[in-house]
Amino acid sequence: MLELHDVVKKYAIGTFRQTALDGVSVNFRRHEFVAILGPSGSGKTTLLNMIGGLDRYDSGDLRIDGKSTRDFKDKDWDSYRNHAIGFVFQNYNLISHVSVLANVEIGLTLSGMSLSERRERALRLLERVGLSDHIHKKPNQLSGGQMQRVAIARALANDPDIILADEPTGAIDSETSHQILKLIQEIAEDKLVIMVTHDATMAKKYASRVIGLQDGKITSDTDPYETNNGNQGRLSFKGTAMAFAQALKLSFSNLRTKKFRTAITAFAGSIGIIGVALVLSLSNGLNREIDRLEQSTLAAFPLQVDRVAFNVDIIRQQGGGPPRRVAGEVFERFPDVDEIYPYELPPFEAEHINDLSPEFLTYLEGLDPETYHEMTMRYSVDKHVYHTLPSGLAARLNTGRVNFGPTLMDDAFFGDNYDILSGRQPENVNELILIIDEYNRLEASIVQAFGLSAEIEAYGFDAFLGKTFQLITLDDRFTYNETTGLFTPITDADVLMNQPDNIPLTIVGIARVSESAISDFLTTGLKFHPDLTPLLLDDAQNSQIGQAQKASSSDVISGTAMDESLRRIQLQRWGVDPTPRQILIYPADYAAKQAITDYLDAFNEGKDDEDRILYTDLAAIVTELTSDIITGVAYVLIAFSSISLVVSSVMIGIITYVSVLERTKEIGVLRSLGARKRDISRVFNAETAIIGFFAGVSGVGVAYLLTFPINAIIANLVDDLNRLAVIPLAAVFGLVAISVMLTTIAGLIPSRIAARKDPVVALRVD
Repeated sequence: MLELHDVVKKYAIGTFRQTALDGVSVNFRRHEFVAILGPSGSGKTTLLNMIGGLDRYDSGDLRIDGKSTRDFKDKDWDSYRNHAIGFVFQNYNLISHVSVLANVEIGLTLSGMSLSERRERALRLLERVGLSDHIHKKPNQLSGGQMQRVAIARALANDPDIILADEPTGAIDSETSHQILKLIQEIAEDKLVIMVTHDATMAKKYASRVIGLQDGKITSDTDPYETNNGNQGRLSFKGTAMAFAQALKLSFSNLRTKKFRTAITAFAGSIGIIGVALVLSLSNGLNREIDRLEQSTLAAFPLQVDRVAFNVDIIRQQGGGPPRRVAGEVFERFPDVDEIYPYELPPFEAEHINDLSPEFLTYLEGLDPETYHEMTMRYSVDKHVYHTLPSGLAARLNTGRVNFGPTLMDDAFFGDNYDILSGRQPENVNELILIIDEYNRLEASIVQAFGLSAEIEAYGFDAFLGKTFQLITLDDRFTYNETTGLFTPITDADVLMNQPDNIPLTIVGIARVSESAISDFLTTGLKFHPDLTPLLLDDAQNSQIGQAQKASSSDVISGTAMDESLRRIQLQRWGVDPTPRQILIYPADYAAKQAITDYLDAFNEGKDDEDRILYTDLAAIVTELTSDIITGVAYVLIAFSSISLVVSSVMIGIITYVSVLERTKEIGVLRSLGARKRDISRVFNAETAIIGFFAGVSGVGVAYLLTFPINAIIANLVDDLNRLAVIPLAAVFGLVAISVMLTTIAGLIPSRIAARKDPVVALRVD
């Protein structure tokens, strides 16, 4: 069954060379009890380790059932030890932190046997060796003889063909030695038992064959055996593998024996988890408060649908620092000066033109009236405003460049977002206000429209305050020719400024975008009283030229045929076709606002980008920007907290390495039972995973308890914040998973060190 041919094994320690086995050739029968005798250093244990696959020979050959082991790989030797070999050691080499029953079962788990089957076999073997009453005890609760019986039961667990006993009676008394040898003698009736001993009397009494070994060579053999090398290559074993559950069980039982150290390690590992959990709880609570604010307060802000809308995503992408003058100097924000600076407006790619078509207006009529308090339409009217230039000449004010729009004087929004620098807000339909930006700037195009030079660095407020204009009504801009039925535009500015129905306008105040403004999209320019637009619309609806153009498909000015789209644009520009420039929808509450936005989004489904209707949800913009800030701060705090996570992970890695050193003999035992290197790694990975799990759970638990005093302190400092710190449920599971992952990673190096340990060396560790 077992053959050794010219086996040589040499050891090198520095420059020292020692030959442990020197050309050993010996054959063993399938069933016999062989005792190998020899003094210390003769090579007995080396020979035993060679036969058991714990050590490798340098030359020669070891044949098992006629199959050479020269080409065996690690997995082949692991399988061989698990299925064909049973070890009985002088010092028992039991795993101290598991029960007697578990010690016997370990080899069976590596072979893949089911729980019920291995439990039944282990109990039967323990009964055979007389230990059925001690199955739940730990090894240190047994006598030496009893521990050796456990080792024998473990060696027999997988029903191996070969039992290797290394000085099995060396650590027990003589009476117990006889009992153990009788038991081994019984086992040898149907197995090959090879025992290494220095006791010649015991060997001759119980062994059926005695081999003498001296200086690595066989010196005697009482019953040599010759084989004809038949039955070549019959050896075949199933691979071994330790289930992760078994690795967890081994590691958990080891950690239970070191409860205090495990608890301290887990707590240290939980410090970073506590920090991250508290940051997440506060961030979560603040975002919940922002959502509540949006629902209770900001929900009253209207949803805006403007003809010219802005894509917020593009605005954020454009970003940029403070604007610069042409010469490169950066503008100062909120300067304390009575000056206005002309500047060139850069191109703005975030503009989107909404087509507020009859189709869309009809679609809005289908909006549930229960979802909003009011829907306000604002219109664009082509305002013809004339004024006297500083040169004394009359000229039209280019309202397209001046950004001529309505004020928000009836809305608290104006007071919250603008500061009056000079004069006052408009109080009647004839009054205007000039809005400048936070840098006291006014676009160069507006300055030039007033007839001023944009080359001058700054103007005083008096250059604008009190300036007067004439707003020309629609009919007063044309003369009617009864013969042709056409209208002729009046081009003489002096004539237009003296029409009897003109509406005089005066700048009564200058305002600046305030430092507390909540929107980045506040426009500058001339703003008029909100009652002015309805007045102009009413005038346009009743104008002679407006009625004529509505009734004609030709241009009432040139008489030429008009494309319908151009005709529609002209009617809108005059105010005859009241297509709104802006639509304001005031939601009834937060839930209603969500319903309105869903309704508006539904209109855009399936449409190209240019055909979509973009709307502005001011409440959502404010809360989203605030949430982004909170999230950014949370990320920074989490990054700092994560430093302690890394430190604790390194510490756990060090402690795992200490555990590797403490469990070195256990590593050797597991390897002798057929455990693979990856199984050893799995054992220690399981240990770090368990520590990580407890660290994560304890960290989240401590963080949860800390939220109570934190919430109490915040409630005393800030009204209506009774429960700010709330750990999200997803964070609980996520942090535990992160803790397990980090500690497992930290234990990879120590577990790899454990896997690479030489089993022979590991078994020698005390």
